[in-house]
Amino acid sequence: MYAMLIDENRNFNWTQVPDPELKAGEVIIEVHAASLNRADLLQRAGKYPPPPGWPEWMGLEVSGIIAEAATGSRWKIGDQVCALLGGGGYAEKVAVPEGMVMPIPKGLSMIEAAALPEAAATSYLNLFIEGKLQEGETVYIAAGASGLASMAIPMAKACGAQVVTSVLSDEIADSIKHLGADIVVNTGKQDFAEVAEKLSISGKPIKVAMDCLGGEMLGKTLPFMAQGGYWVLISTLAGVTTEVSLRPLLTKGIHLIGSMLRNRTSEMKAFILSELVKNIWPQIESGKIKPYIYKTLPMAEAASAHAILERSENIGKVVLQLRD
Repeated sequence: MYAMLIDENRNFNWTQVPDPELKAGEVIIEVHAASLNRADLLQRAGKYPPPPGWPEWMGLEVSGIIAEAATGSRWKIGDQVCALLGGGGYAEKVAVPEGMVMPIPKGLSMIEAAALPEAAATSYLNLFIEGKLQEGETVYIAAGASGLASMAIPMAKACGAQVVTSVLSDEIADSIKHLGADIVVNTGKQDFAEVAEKLSISGKPIKVAMDCLGGEMLGKTLPFMAQGGYWVLISTLAGVTTEVSLRPLLTKGIHLIGSMLRNRTSEMKAFILSELVKNIWPQIESGKIKPYIYKTLPMAEAASAHAILERSENIGKVVLQLRD
């Protein structure tokens, strides 16, 4: 088979590699589409290696068809599926533990399904498992134009939360209206901590934050969180340091949590995915939650797809298509 490898100059090369071998507890998926994530950019830069046992090439989420399955597997050859990976999605085939494979929600295309596993699993993990988000609470989801937020905002709205998000301009704010966030903060004009303070004074303080930015704003905003709030840090795109006032952390019982999906065990990932199929897939099938695709490119144009993310141009997910 072929896979998209990276050379010493960080260029993509469609290269012949050994076919994956079917092992106990796994299936082999014929890949039709693979969705991009910012972790792919880090891996290409040599800063984010795949977990042990996964292929060296990139790709954290795919859609496709079961090509091989062991006798007794809950999956059968020909099943249309999407899957969460530790790596290896930029290829013609990939071997995946059975528990990290999900049926494609009814009515979705292969392209749409490829955009689900990583974004949906990350959102569910950090909003509902780490953040314990409940109906009626206020949640802050950073970087509202990101592919992740395009899933997290509708997911939080579907559970009855008030959603606050942040963008860098009014133009971007207009472009994400379809996601349904209640409050969109243009941080080019407004200090987010001041917005958080006003929410606290109004009686609707932020109870849960899913923050991919970090940096200075994190420390400035924490004092205005709700009693017992959960600030879940999932990346540090805006900076790796901040100044935290410890008194509010102590008196309000605020939880500051670092969370990564990639370093969870396969068993934990399988649990998250089973929760998605049970609790979120019906809402996708009803149209209440919808994956938003910014652009689809052929696998051969992986470099152009990466450039879109590097420029932070995308509103929603970017997907690489390998087969119709």
